[in-house]
Amino acid sequence: MLQISRDDIDARLALDNPWWDADDPSRLPTANLPKRVYFDPFQKLALNLQVRRAVILLGPRRVGKTVMIRQLALQALKSGMPGANILYASIDTPLYSNLPLSFFVEAVPPAMEGEQCLIMFDEIQYLKDWQTHLKDLVDTYPNVRFVASGSAAAALKLRSQESGAGRFSDFVLPPLTFSEYVEFSGHGDLVVEVQKGRYLCPEIDKLNSIFIDYLNYGGYPEAVFNEEVRSNPDRFIRSDIVEKVLLNDLPSLYGINDIQELKKLFMFLAYNAGHEASYEGISQESGISKSIVRTYIEYLESAFLIIKLRTVNESCRSMQRERNFKVYLSNPSMRAALFSAVKSDDHSLIGHLAESAVFSQWQHSLSFSNLRYARWRNGEVDVVYVSEAEQKALWAGEIKWSDRIGSKPDGETRNLRYLLARHPKLKNAFFTTKSLQLPDIMIEGRKTYVVPTSLYCYTVGRNAALSTTRFHSAGMDDDDDEQEG
Repeated sequence: MLQISRDDIDARLALDNPWWDADDPSRLPTANLPKRVYFDPFQKLALNLQVRRAVILLGPRRVGKTVMIRQLALQALKSGMPGANILYASIDTPLYSNLPLSFFVEAVPPAMEGEQCLIMFDEIQYLKDWQTHLKDLVDTYPNVRFVASGSAAAALKLRSQESGAGRFSDFVLPPLTFSEYVEFSGHGDLVVEVQKGRYLCPEIDKLNSIFIDYLNYGGYPEAVFNEEVRSNPDRFIRSDIVEKVLLNDLPSLYGINDIQELKKLFMFLAYNAGHEASYEGISQESGISKSIVRTYIEYLESAFLIIKLRTVNESCRSMQRERNFKVYLSNPSMRAALFSAVKSDDHSLIGHLAESAVFSQWQHSLSFSNLRYARWRNGEVDVVYVSEAEQKALWAGEIKWSDRIGSKPDGETRNLRYLLARHPKLKNAFFTTKSLQLPDIMIEGRKTYVVPTSLYCYTVGRNAALSTTRFHSAGMDDDDDEQEG
């Protein structure tokens, strides 16, 4: 059998690192691609050469991680770093199988000579014990800034926290936010900021039409620019993303044997996204044992396929024993690829997908871990922000796809009124509609923001990104998300 030669490896490295020879960085492949809103805080974190930490870029497949770290290389070039001091390597490349990470450092002569360098490892989860190897490199080469990316968030984050304490900084890149989708598709002028964190859209029907497109295929940057992807989301999303995660990523990371059982569970959860569920109920409906259901849901969360939202009672207290919860798709457009595209008159389905979309925006918010839904015998409120430190609810809201609040305000806001009446310290609330936007109304003495769901989804995504920017720029927490939903 022929052995892979060093010449073959060097040739592939040269192919993956065009900046080694390029005279003009603007001609490189990713130079003209638009940047995600998260790029600025990411590059500030990743190119801070004064801090001896590796940056771990986490996120689901096809949300732009590879493009972002290649754009990071261009940013380093613009900042004055020589191209010879920058290396990119995708660890899942067959030619790189069994190569230690130290090999790639040795392939950059300036790094060995003590110069400041940038070395980026894509899909690092495919290297066994990557966290140990990367920590050693951080300690050994203080002159090198290491950046790694991966698609299995929980596995990567857990291992980075266990083995990389004080050596790794995690950065999560969520699916394309609705505000980004609006900008990338050339409709940025549809929405205007009327005050800090508050937006207005005079043409709400047009924004709603764009929102439905977003629900069907808009969570992936490539879908915005590629008509073939938009016309055939089944092939792109189902085959290239969902199937690869279920058939390759999760089995290889967790040693899953019954892949078809995992796929069956995911299809069940995707079809019922937004509905309340329990491990016992899912087990009965799917025919999968309760213990396996619990384990598989943890795996699906780790791969950024689903979001699990915990419940609180009418006192906004978490149950001692978790019985019920809601599962949302981390990217609502997965449902269209798995089943069928949602149409504008599918009001009930759009309502559940809209909830998925809103929680998808919140994934990168500093307050995401504090979100719950409230459920009691005769009622439910879709979103409650619970301060763990103070053990109290700070704000709450309802996500709807109808305008009935205009004609039946008492009936539509009954559950929200009940919750607000029980919690005098709740600061404010929101209520979303299909197209109705009202001046702030008062419910139980609390200011309540009434806004179309599409505009609210835009607002959450944009404000979460700005909060992330402030967080990484200042290096401290930002509590704007706590103040208002």
